[in-house]
Amino acid sequence: MRGFNVLHPMGWDAFGMPAENAAIQHGTHPAKWTFENIDNMRAQLKKMGLSYDWDREFATCDPEYYRWEQLIFLKMLERGLAYKKSSSVNWCPDCQTVLANEQVEEGCCWRCDNEVVDKELEQWFFKITDYTEELLAETENLSGWPDPVLTMQRNWIGRSTGCEIDFTLVDSNETIRVFTTRQDTLWGATFMSLAPEHPLATSLATPDREAEVKAFISKVRRQDKVKRTADDFEKEGVFTGSYCINPVTGAKMPIFLANFVLMDYGTGAVMAVPTHDQRDFEFARKYDLPLVVVIQPEGETFDPATMAEAWTGPGLMVNSGRFDGMENQAAKEEIADFLEQEGLGKKTVNYRLRDWGVSRQRYWGTPIPVIYCQQCGVVPVPEQDLPVELPRDVAFSGEGGSPLAQHDSFVNVPCPKCGGAARRETDTFDTFVESSWYFARYACSDYDQAPLDRDAADYWLPVDQYIGGIEHAVMHLLYSRFFTKVMRDLGYLSADEPFQRLLCQGMVCMETLSCPEHGWLYPEEVADGTCHHCGKPANAGRNEKMSKSKKNVVDPDNIIKRYGADTARLFTLFASPPEKDLEWKDQGVEGCYRFLNRVWRLVADNHALLTSTASNAPASGPGIDLRRQVHQTIKKVTEDVDGRFHFNTAIAAVMELINGINAFEAKADHPGVMREAIESIVRLLNPFVPHITSELWELLGHRETLDELGWPTWDEAALKQDEVLIVVQVNGKVRGKINVPTAAGQDDVVDVAKQDANVARFLEDKALRKAIYVPGRLLNLVVG
Repeated sequence: MRGFNVLHPMGWDAFGMPAENAAIQHGTHPAKWTFENIDNMRAQLKKMGLSYDWDREFATCDPEYYRWEQLIFLKMLERGLAYKKSSSVNWCPDCQTVLANEQVEEGCCWRCDNEVVDKELEQWFFKITDYTEELLAETENLSGWPDPVLTMQRNWIGRSTGCEIDFTLVDSNETIRVFTTRQDTLWGATFMSLAPEHPLATSLATPDREAEVKAFISKVRRQDKVKRTADDFEKEGVFTGSYCINPVTGAKMPIFLANFVLMDYGTGAVMAVPTHDQRDFEFARKYDLPLVVVIQPEGETFDPATMAEAWTGPGLMVNSGRFDGMENQAAKEEIADFLEQEGLGKKTVNYRLRDWGVSRQRYWGTPIPVIYCQQCGVVPVPEQDLPVELPRDVAFSGEGGSPLAQHDSFVNVPCPKCGGAARRETDTFDTFVESSWYFARYACSDYDQAPLDRDAADYWLPVDQYIGGIEHAVMHLLYSRFFTKVMRDLGYLSADEPFQRLLCQGMVCMETLSCPEHGWLYPEEVADGTCHHCGKPANAGRNEKMSKSKKNVVDPDNIIKRYGADTARLFTLFASPPEKDLEWKDQGVEGCYRFLNRVWRLVADNHALLTSTASNAPASGPGIDLRRQVHQTIKKVTEDVDGRFHFNTAIAAVMELINGINAFEAKADHPGVMREAIESIVRLLNPFVPHITSELWELLGHRETLDELGWPTWDEAALKQDEVLIVVQVNGKVRGKINVPTAAGQDDVVDVAKQDANVARFLEDKALRKAIYVPGRLLNLVVG
């Protein structure tokens, strides 16, 4: 409506675990479940009148989409950006399947409730770490992204500058390598902590400690990794029976496995300095391990025996040989040089980011296009044979692993190189692969020569405005950035980044309802506070994110049937700013319905007046003030919507204008102003409630549609006013309001304020010490 070429597409991220789980629960095929839901959701979105470009619609489970994803994979494989290695996964022995972390509940399978174990499997990975530096550096240029998202990505990438140091095992030439950013505390390292997943974890166990070590590893592997590293999670460990040597002190350090150490960062081994790290401190106290102070504030002396907590602040180094007396932060670089000169360690940069594991041992996903041949090894599927289609004729139960492995005609294929017997890969891609590039495909959804039409992609990309939840900050949003850079390097597009601006929307929340006998209830299952199944009282819970599992959802069809699509649209936009959570309340829906009726009556009641005059009639007298409010409203709505997405305040401004029109007593004397005002209301509300406003526009005698007419613009001349209303404070408290000429200076405004009866009584017998004037808005008089 403002003259821009706008692409507002819609499609369906359709593969993945949710659809597969739902199909299992409903005894149907994932494809049937998926496409039925797509049909239902598409119909509801169209009923709402949402302005999507349906010509570009696609679903990621369509072979015509994922064939190009398979091609991108093959190109990545050629460049070494895709590779396979052994990796630890959550494995349910009973269901014979890999589980995502979300499917492991208290160490057990969500489906069968039996214990989940760690299992080493060959997995495909994308080498996102090749783009680590660029991914990190480019966060500085994403000025249109929310700071919390950028901070989360920077922390997830986790760049740390420090040293790698080798600790030699006692009675062995083997070493344990650690990465540390605190080489200044090396002289205080008194024991070694390894992740239970560390490759040396079991081999370091001495015969007398082996059973206890294995039991501890089994226990920790059932614990949630996020909880393990939480500050309030109990620190636990087990002594392996082995020791290593501190390379600078020569002291023997016992080697422990500790639940708070993860393989996901550094080397999975931590030199423990209990006097200067709180986790190590708590661990050392629990297991009676030695403490050595190596940093303390100038003028203070710490006694390890009486320390109540670790000292993590700066200070002077002690018990650190040649570095004693140096400020610890300043000494870090010298210590790093010393370690390199002595061959004890080396300076290095470490990243928390790990390569992206994309293999999933599930059915409902994109097949990974490789073939395994005993003679030729791993053989990529030839490009001309793409797509490798997911077979639909499978026996799907959700148990016994992926049904693809049991599908003979899918698995058993000739080798593309030698023609001998071979087996197809039965893993499918993580569904985040599909969602990491779909936005680019919208630019050319019908292009059949390559993943992207380069010209179309370069015309539309990067996406000007993206909308997504903050929960995707370090998954989808990071993977999309990675994939965009890969596609750039493969020559498919020119953009360095996928999204120029990002809005993280809030959640829609609603009160939960439950019955002691029937569990969660839908709102329509409750009448007069009772469950309509059994008549027992329905218990109201707190507002929670809308969830089908808790049944605190609203069916759009019911709202549309009762109130119309415009009411549903208006409430959704008016109830809350888009970045905040929205609390769904029936009273708010009713209020929006009443407001739209007011808008209709405003046009209907003034129809004869409005259709008898042109809207360009000049304003005079009191009509000037109403016209000023009209153009103030146009300006505010435009600025609130354009880039800010403050739809709620924009709608509120239109409501205020309607109040102003209703309070305007000289309607008959100013038909031109009235027509301009009401037509402006209809035009401003059109993007929010297009159906009723289109009807009203035609009722006003127009044949041109509102879309064709475009967006209204404000008249700067109409905004000017002879007088402005100034709020007057005395010592910071509002004491009155005055009207002054627009051009009045501070002294004139102060004089008028002194003469105002409401203000003057707060100035009696007091000296004016200071006047603070915000032109056109506020005057604060400081008296004493």
